[in-house]
Amino acid sequence: MSDVLIVGGGAIGICSAHYLNQAGFSVTVLEKSEVGGACSHGNAGLIVPSHVVPLAAPGVISQGLKWLFNSSSPFYIKPRLSSDLISWIWRFRSACSESRMRRSMPIIHELIQASLPLFDELAAIDDLSFGYRKEGLLMLFAKEKGRQDCLKGANLARGMGMPVEELDQEALRALEPHVPDGIIGGVYYPQDAHLDPGRFVTALAAKLKQKGQTTIHTQTEVTELVEEQGKIVAVRTNQGDFTADQILLAGGSWSPLIARTLGLKLPVQAAKGYSITLPGPTVSPRIPMILAEAKATVTPLENQIRFAGTLELAGLDPSINRKRVASILKAAPTYFPDFRAESVSRGQIWSGFRPCTPDGLPMIGRSDRFDNLLVATGHAMIGITLAPITGKIISEIAAEQSVQATSAQSLADLSVERFSA
Repeated sequence: MSDVLIVGGGAIGICSAHYLNQAGFSVTVLEKSEVGGACSHGNAGLIVPSHVVPLAAPGVISQGLKWLFNSSSPFYIKPRLSSDLISWIWRFRSACSESRMRRSMPIIHELIQASLPLFDELAAIDDLSFGYRKEGLLMLFAKEKGRQDCLKGANLARGMGMPVEELDQEALRALEPHVPDGIIGGVYYPQDAHLDPGRFVTALAAKLKQKGQTTIHTQTEVTELVEEQGKIVAVRTNQGDFTADQILLAGGSWSPLIARTLGLKLPVQAAKGYSITLPGPTVSPRIPMILAEAKATVTPLENQIRFAGTLELAGLDPSINRKRVASILKAAPTYFPDFRAESVSRGQIWSGFRPCTPDGLPMIGRSDRFDNLLVATGHAMIGITLAPITGKIISEIAAEQSVQATSAQSLADLSVERFSA
């Protein structure tokens, strides 16, 4: 029996295993498919100190209503009868205020800033390679509305003390010549970085297995958490039962389904995102880019280029919407002159479910109701960015130490049962 059993083999689960090992714990990881095979696999791979504004922010509701019935829009809610979705939207609406955003931003900023040096430490581990590059991030705009949105974000970032550079068209092309046509300017965040997210998770998992303190079971789907007298006594799976002193629920968008077997409600909605990864073109950008108007990301990877974007609240529906795929490929002809969206094969298209809470903050901590249950989920679009610091926090909580990785106030705001209060 391991000291800690982790449900979920994505970035959050594997980083938690790493830091738990460092703290002296033996760990078992249960993954329903393959390690890093879900949301951690095909996302844009951005490490984003620039993203201090939570998903729940002023103006999101009004903009979302304009896009609501457009299935190819950047933000789309698939109409369906779901009491969980209705409840989530109601809470999300309440969180989309200036005051709530201003309260959440320092928490996100603190977590990200604590995570950044941990990436440097991970990249320095012998034989651990995951395409980590510190090139910054460009937010690009083609129209005045996009410019205003980018500058608003830049001012908020400056307010957090982050370095930001505003670039006109000439300065932009001097920094990164390979921007899409029609771009008139941008904002540069030099502190940002990027990596290959799939390689990051699988390489770290392989290193953990090699060290011998971590056992990883793939194709092992958790069906129930069995509780007795306020303690998890068994984790039931399609491969039999597992036990451990402590249980970490890090199942991403599937976490609410697993928690429900305990009668524990986690208000997390699955936000589907898409990416298309193509063989590296002859000409490729050096710096990752986010196109403000299209809400699409262009990430240069080793011998590849990845186009990613969209936010679709459609439940755990794995189907591919080709309209949404086409909407994030508008920049592709810049790098592939003969490109045709219809020529993209199914194998080049990825979709994954990003777990989103109503207030835009993750849930990280120990459950108040179950003594040996830890939870780490709800990281939305910054799961890769926050994976190392989340693992560090979890290891400190599991060891019943005073948490040094973040402040006590931030930890309280990330509490698992905060929506039950």
